[in-house]
Amino acid sequence: MTHTQAWQELKEHHRQISTKHMRDLFSQDPQRFERLSLSFEDLLFDYSKNRITDHTLRLLYALAGQCGLEDKIGRMFAGERINCTEQRPALHVALRNRSSRPIHVDGEDIMPRVHAVLDQMRAFVDKVHSGAWRGFTGEPICDVVNIGIGGSDLGPRMAVQALTPYHKPGMKVHFVSNIDPADLADTLAVLRPETTLFLIASKTFGTQETLANAHGARDWFLQAAGETEHVARHFVALSTNSERVRDFGIDPANMFPFWDWVGGRYSLWSAIGLSIALAAGMDRFEELLAGGHAMDEHFRNAPLDRNLPVIMGLLGIWYVNFFGAATQAIVPYAQHLQRLPAYLQQADMESNGKATTCDGRAVCCDTGPVVWGEPGTNGQHAFFQLLHQGTRLIPVDFLVPMHSHYAPGEHHHILLANCLAQCEALMRGRTDAEARIQMEAQGLDQADIFRLVPHRVFPGNRPSNLLMFDKLTPRILGILIALYEHKIYVQGTLWGINSFDQWGVELGKQLAGTILTELQEGGALSEHDASTAGLIRHARRNL
Repeated sequence: MTHTQAWQELKEHHRQISTKHMRDLFSQDPQRFERLSLSFEDLLFDYSKNRITDHTLRLLYALAGQCGLEDKIGRMFAGERINCTEQRPALHVALRNRSSRPIHVDGEDIMPRVHAVLDQMRAFVDKVHSGAWRGFTGEPICDVVNIGIGGSDLGPRMAVQALTPYHKPGMKVHFVSNIDPADLADTLAVLRPETTLFLIASKTFGTQETLANAHGARDWFLQAAGETEHVARHFVALSTNSERVRDFGIDPANMFPFWDWVGGRYSLWSAIGLSIALAAGMDRFEELLAGGHAMDEHFRNAPLDRNLPVIMGLLGIWYVNFFGAATQAIVPYAQHLQRLPAYLQQADMESNGKATTCDGRAVCCDTGPVVWGEPGTNGQHAFFQLLHQGTRLIPVDFLVPMHSHYAPGEHHHILLANCLAQCEALMRGRTDAEARIQMEAQGLDQADIFRLVPHRVFPGNRPSNLLMFDKLTPRILGILIALYEHKIYVQGTLWGINSFDQWGVELGKQLAGTILTELQEGGALSEHDASTAGLIRHARRNL
């Protein structure tokens, strides 16, 4: 990317535009909002509050073209092995393919297998919701516990909370992911074994944290149930390893498979989403899939200059690589999207937190930003001070529904007003003269005004995107998730990295296995640095 003509022109263009204020851009162009916003179904994407001109966009689209972005989008949808280090396709789009279009891997149309798992999920969900599936005492299931970690937890947990208004009455879904025993203990403390169903989410059925928690849940269950034969009525597996599933005591008929072309952070669309379907119903889960598919078709077919994921991705590159922005804030003005920033942390940082290109060379520029955030309006009373007056440039994505699932009126109007006000305040800021006028109107004397003006000036010119939608439905949630997935792929493609592996998580796992043995079995320590060796010895003395 850094060797393209467009990159060189963008460097010069950034030098020319870097001091230009968005206030002036809006003053010079009364139609800026109309030109720099796009609608997709119920979603409005406003990107007018960015430090860009028409020329900026032309250069960014040229950069995408010179990097072969459209061809690489086509390669993903065609099932090519774009995960270059693991030699796998990345076909989460197949999981939500609502069309009749076949998708091939090694010459096989994988859609029949995808549909078979969806049918299996529907049959199971219907049994649980109807009461046909009962626990060992004959009572219906009323609590579901998803035990997983990473993509087997973050995506389903986020979606289940987001779809709270659609939950089936009498059905509660819980999540356990942390190996800290407090997580499992706190969850089990409010449950009854007789009415609890556990979903063990692990592709290999060998993930250390997940299996430790699964065995802890199994022990808790058997204290009440007694006979191991009852495990089959209270535990199901989201996995591909039938032998380990059977050894655990789960009937392989109650194993819901997925495939190696489904990355963990993209797996909520697969059988890993069973917790979502149990919480909200299979019809709602398929509405979620349909929303994701609609965004897939837009991403696959829309021209670059009308393509939401492409525009979002290019804007991110503009700030990371030309303005030096190291972080990206995600601020949903929707309480039920509380877990979205955490979900996007994994989706983005595990995908694009790479320093090596697909051909094994060191990258020539910065890659994935640190992603973080919290819901508004809470964030306004926490970290917004830094967004407005800090020394760092931090682009912000705001997300807000126009309508609430709950009582309309003042609460939601206040929420919406705050969201729009923050977008405006970040863009406009407050000048020295405006601060003086405000304080004079408040009756402050000139000495206090002189003293306080520097503290009440806001530089503004802080960029943001706004994603506004009618209501947080399963379909719009699917659209939003897929939008961010594709934005991440756009950026990874232009940076020349593989967005679908995660070797960075491996080293810590390997070292943890060695240290665990040394903590549990004692004996001589393997080779460690002095600090780690000292900490292991200290832990041994006090365990």
